[in-house]
Amino acid sequence: MDTTTLGADGPAVSRLGLGCMSMTGSYGRADPDEAAATVLEALESGVTLFDTGDFYGDGANEELLGRVLAPHRERVVLATKTGVRRTNEGLVPAGSPAYLRGACDASLRRLRTEHIDVYYLARIDPAVPVEESVGALADLVAQGKVGRIGLSEVSAATLRRAHAVHPISAVQTEYSLWERHVETDILPALRSLGAALVAYSPLGRGLLTGAVHATTRYERGDFRATAPRYNGDARNANLAIVDALTRLAAARNATPARIALAWLLARGSDVIPIPGTSRRPHLRDNLAARDLRLTAADLGAIDAAVPDAGAQGARYGDHSIGMIDR
Repeated sequence: MDTTTLGADGPAVSRLGLGCMSMTGSYGRADPDEAAATVLEALESGVTLFDTGDFYGDGANEELLGRVLAPHRERVVLATKTGVRRTNEGLVPAGSPAYLRGACDASLRRLRTEHIDVYYLARIDPAVPVEESVGALADLVAQGKVGRIGLSEVSAATLRRAHAVHPISAVQTEYSLWERHVETDILPALRSLGAALVAYSPLGRGLLTGAVHATTRYERGDFRATAPRYNGDARNANLAIVDALTRLAAARNATPARIALAWLLARGSDVIPIPGTSRRPHLRDNLAARDLRLTAADLGAIDAAVPDAGAQGARYGDHSIGMIDR
């Protein structure tokens, strides 16, 4: 697999990573044995960047990766996220230095490793200056517990404040054919700082694959059941984009997932998609995007198929949207 670097001086990583959130139930039930087999097949297929979070499955996601990847630790770049905690009202930001120190030690235990290659602050805590949170992460770097620092869902202004405390190697945020908000401010800021953009939900949480239809009922526990973008009139409008993408993919003898990922790969070597899946067939389809080279005509046709405003509907419910730094 082609490789790139995670930031100007970061580790070499595969151009496609693997997002692991769905392996512990965020999109309904997941088979742990199939999830483990998917991780191992990804590794043998050249994937080196594996992404998780301490709040995915309340730690179960990190435990799964730790169990499967511990024997192969030197071959992989492990990335995890922290900075939120679960309450009766749901997840809330938690960016105090004391919380981050404790969370790091817990993640190290679950991941069965002595260091985390990339440690992301998942959300900015409005009660804690970002300089304090990043300063705590910088101390973890100095202690050898963390290799590189990343942020998730931040504004360009917050990114620059954080970078002034310690170099930020990557920002992880949603980026796909129909969610391009990063192109206005975040991506230019990252490029000026020599940091990478790690694109999560590059397949629109499954909708851009064509697997969801107007009559689809989400399983219990599926995040999409509560997000406006994936329901009602918004979903129907967005499926029209998927239909257009499917027709374009058929003309290239490809699937819509491959087209959507190839489009992202064409945005630059500093854009690293991390499509998530817990199933090997989906993994294979995603990885086939590595061999799909889109022409200028292809890219123009794809852009023309997606409205300038992108997808309709908010990508999160009100509570989660309120946690995003803007």
